[in-house]
Amino acid sequence: MIQDILPIPESTDPHKKEVAHGMHEEPTESHSIAMAEPDERGTIQSEAIHGQEVVDLGWNEDAKNISNPLIGGVKNEDLWILVRRFNKQMFHLKETKAQVSGGLDLNAVDDEEFSPDKLRSHLERFYMTVIVGFVSAFNHIARLRSWRETRRTSIFAGVYFVAWILDLLMPILSVVMIVLIVSPEARKTMFPPAPLALVNKKTGGVQKPKAGVLGSHDSITGAPENMKGEAVEQEASNFVTSIASIALASTTGKHPQGEPDFESDSTPGDSVPDPSALATGAATAKEASGGVNGALSHDKTKVPMQTAMWDKMRPFMHAVGGICDTWERFGNALSPTAPYDRSIYQLRLAGLVLPLVLVSYITTPYMIIKGIGFGAGFGFFGDPIMTPAINWLNNKFPNWQKILEPRNTILKGVPNDAQLTLTLLRVGENAHSPLPPPPKPEGPPPDQPAELNDDHLRSVGGDWPLNATKEELDLAIAKQPGVAEETSGADVQASAETKHGKKGSRILGLFKSTAKTAVRTAIGTDSLKAKVGSTPAKNRLGVVPSRKENLLSGPVDFKCRFKGHRGHAYITWDGFTPLLAFSTDKKIAELGTVERDEGELNPDWKIDITQVAELRKVGGYGWKAKLVVGWALDREVADALEIVCRDGSQTLLTAIPLRDELFNRACAMGGQKWESM
Repeated sequence: MIQDILPIPESTDPHKKEVAHGMHEEPTESHSIAMAEPDERGTIQSEAIHGQEVVDLGWNEDAKNISNPLIGGVKNEDLWILVRRFNKQMFHLKETKAQVSGGLDLNAVDDEEFSPDKLRSHLERFYMTVIVGFVSAFNHIARLRSWRETRRTSIFAGVYFVAWILDLLMPILSVVMIVLIVSPEARKTMFPPAPLALVNKKTGGVQKPKAGVLGSHDSITGAPENMKGEAVEQEASNFVTSIASIALASTTGKHPQGEPDFESDSTPGDSVPDPSALATGAATAKEASGGVNGALSHDKTKVPMQTAMWDKMRPFMHAVGGICDTWERFGNALSPTAPYDRSIYQLRLAGLVLPLVLVSYITTPYMIIKGIGFGAGFGFFGDPIMTPAINWLNNKFPNWQKILEPRNTILKGVPNDAQLTLTLLRVGENAHSPLPPPPKPEGPPPDQPAELNDDHLRSVGGDWPLNATKEELDLAIAKQPGVAEETSGADVQASAETKHGKKGSRILGLFKSTAKTAVRTAIGTDSLKAKVGSTPAKNRLGVVPSRKENLLSGPVDFKCRFKGHRGHAYITWDGFTPLLAFSTDKKIAELGTVERDEGELNPDWKIDITQVAELRKVGGYGWKAKLVVGWALDREVADALEIVCRDGSQTLLTAIPLRDELFNRACAMGGQKWESM
């Protein structure tokens, strides 16, 4: 118990190798928790469905037809938020035989692979966690400073100044912090919730959401959503896209204020698309238009500068991911999610603050100022002492920096959202009831205001929420067209607009028609190349499925191709060993969730999932071809999955409509300790 509250850092031995041959060996705390008996049961954990046969609890079903909750203590909508973000975040998993930090696997390696797509994923995650979290904090500060909720602000102000008069400011603040850490109800009382988009950050009062309607509670714009969390995910995507768009507009020299106002309706600009939309040769075009044609060929800074920037992208991406991991771990410690619903995390954090209460009684302002001065001076001039000390630590304890990381100390055993999701996936696999994938919306979100209750908007002490009457709240949350398009000025509006001109739009349409013909020709050519034995062509077959093709599959069988042959990958069991097999037998389509004898299924090959050492998501096409196909055909591309076993054998499954779902099942079934590459 004492070690749980004040955990002793584990000294991980890099030379010690441990390999588990199944989930039952419980190689990590995640595996152990997934197999433990829960305090609160959901449908998946019901004893009535336990057994060797896989149970379909709603794959390819509408959300309303799926039992809620699937896992005890976690609402389905919260579960699907985690799974959706896990699918975007995880690209490449590799088994590690070393001890894992904090008892949990799925940590990112220090030299994780860099790709622009992964960087985008990390930036979107940064928006959804850190930025939205800071906006929520700013909202609470604005509400308190505004004095609109008079009773609540009066209590805060009274306690603050009484503590100041009695020289008890630091002890009182420390006690308040401890109360907030250990009591979720105290957080709601002291800082009552309100939708982010409804709070005016300047006045602390109510405002019309930027989307023109309050359709969601946890998004900054308040945009409508079909499923919980969808709006903030779209915000994150548009946040990154907008940064890229602004950077691209700067590269192309887009300057709306410099546009002449004497041009006629028919100008050369009407015959070409907006350069910021095309983005091809943008920088060169800008230099040429400025009369410095050919200057780039003499630019000796271009290559080294680009090389330096790309070299720094990997540590930058890793740092962003580390910030998000720590933020999520603190969130999961303060508000634990089942099956990690342990109050011990809150007691541990409170235990760190408790010494501040005692120290603040005996610490004077003079001591604090003197201490800061000494620390600054020692940090600046103390290199002759610090360098030998660090070298000694590196020699005696090679991994001392890793040992002292928060995930090994104060946040030991606390998962980030990806680790939490993997544990939930393992709960489903342990019960032979794989988690149904998040349902896909079939239409645009409704424009109706979202429902408000005490969980979304409340006040304390008899104040009106946000000091707004019911009529004012109803007016703020109701739909008002045009609000979403408003900007803060003509200059911003002009810079944000993307115009292709009258003829430019027709030219883009012609480009799209030509690209569609070229794409269809390339797809037909792949079929011919595959027949004569081209391996790359075989791997591209079926990547763009027909609109008439039924893409629904799972949870046992997954439509896919292997070396160009159409078939099904399916998961079955040999005793207690999960197997992934492939067969071109059409009877697989009638398999459902019923386990069959391997001889009856006629597998072309099979893989022991417990022996898988690497899982990697692979694109059906390269990223440029994927963009062209998506733009020209308005179709989704079915991607691929590469599987590497411990013996080094590699298997590539292509054209998998449910690639993410197969990836999730494969990584959650065995006893592997994964690390994110």
